[in-house]
Amino acid sequence: MSISRLTNIQSINGPALRPSYDASKCGVGIVHLGIGAFHRAHQAVMTDDALAANGGDWRIVGVSLRSDAIARAMTPQNGLYTLLERDGSGTKARVINAIDHVIAVDSGATLRALCDPAIRIVTLTVTEKGYGVDQSTRTPDTNHPSVAADLGNPDTPSGVLGLLTAAIIQRRKQGHLPFTVLSCDNLPENGALLRDGVVGFARLTQGDDVANWIADNIAFPSSMVDRITPAAIPETQAEALAQTGCEDQAAIETEPFIQWVIEDNFPSGRPQWEAGGALFVPDVGPYEAMKLTMLNGSHSMLAYAGFLTGHKYVRDVMSNPHLEKLVQRHLSNAAQLLPVLSGIDFNEYADALADRFRNPAIAHETYQIAMDGTQKLPQRIFSPAMIALENGQDLQPFAFATAMWMRYCLGRLDDGTTYELRDPRGAEIANVLNQQPQTAIEIVAQLHALPDFIPPALRDNPQWYGHIQNTLKYALEVGCAGAISQQITP
Repeated sequence: MSISRLTNIQSINGPALRPSYDASKCGVGIVHLGIGAFHRAHQAVMTDDALAANGGDWRIVGVSLRSDAIARAMTPQNGLYTLLERDGSGTKARVINAIDHVIAVDSGATLRALCDPAIRIVTLTVTEKGYGVDQSTRTPDTNHPSVAADLGNPDTPSGVLGLLTAAIIQRRKQGHLPFTVLSCDNLPENGALLRDGVVGFARLTQGDDVANWIADNIAFPSSMVDRITPAAIPETQAEALAQTGCEDQAAIETEPFIQWVIEDNFPSGRPQWEAGGALFVPDVGPYEAMKLTMLNGSHSMLAYAGFLTGHKYVRDVMSNPHLEKLVQRHLSNAAQLLPVLSGIDFNEYADALADRFRNPAIAHETYQIAMDGTQKLPQRIFSPAMIALENGQDLQPFAFATAMWMRYCLGRLDDGTTYELRDPRGAEIANVLNQQPQTAIEIVAQLHALPDFIPPALRDNPQWYGHIQNTLKYALEVGCAGAISQQITP
């Protein structure tokens, strides 16, 4: 019996929930840059909920800036895909219809979509490295490949800052309503950071008048997003087939938990995302700090320590008694750094995170989490460590995470198996490490010397430096498992 592709709602013949609204009556209103698995498990789902609750012209034009793989999966399916929510009690499935179409690796089509007068919101999940903004100066990083290319050709941009700036200028000339730009990436003050990047790019290419107009007229609200979303595996498509009766090459899986905290600043309107559980607040900052410090920080720590000791998935890390204790230690210490947040019990939040990490149905790879460490550690590990330093609190959990990252930078496991670092500064890291003897003293010194990375106050602190050097020395001499054990029983 032949199996048909998921192309329309009528073709579904399984238990998966179907959209309860008529998408043909809903126009587009959002362009999303970075249409990966996370967006399809998060913002697109809440937009689907908003359309079901209140309708409106809020369907999404998805954009993939670097790959056509998602377009090849979704275009034949008319934007439809299956969302699988998995936990220990089983799997729930629903088909999402919020995405109108996908543009892939086509900067011209992307710019035209951004200039469409129907578009009122631009959302982004391009990862920390995709913005091209120097977080220390909050200005465009002129060494970033897409920023450098767009500075040379601002009228034909292909990067985030160039595309947003060009679209804003064209819309202004054409008299279109300004869109709102909503970052959904794990960056502190992500909206303000992106605004500074766009304004800075406009200042370099268009002059002060245009830059100041953007600063005064374009809204860049911040947001905090949370939903653990692993990469799809063959079993994902198999389960989607069982749930829909159709072949679905765009199916994704995720956990039941979902959170979206958004600064309520949308001058040109927005969907009723509250229908999906979004929380609108005047200041996202405290929620960002909670997630970056507790969830993302412990995620990075367990990813490096877990991967280096042969634990493929986060759930496997949590089944190791020593690693589980280190996760609990990191969460506890991170919670102590946070100011009181109304309605939030940080101990309960820590317990909930540990339970989510244990979810036996989610195959979230430690190697996936470990990528792009130089982009993630500054906000996940170093910023909390700076607060701990200023408060006179324990630096060891954050130093341990940094030591495990440094051990990971060697690109080999204890048994000699090699792996790709997968970091935008990977070549730079390999270059400095290959020029020195790979002893703990040299590795720690060279990686601390990377420019614009570890804050000077940490680099110059003997306690911080000593913790890292001792942990890395132990890992090189007796192995990573031994270094982890030593943290539990010093």
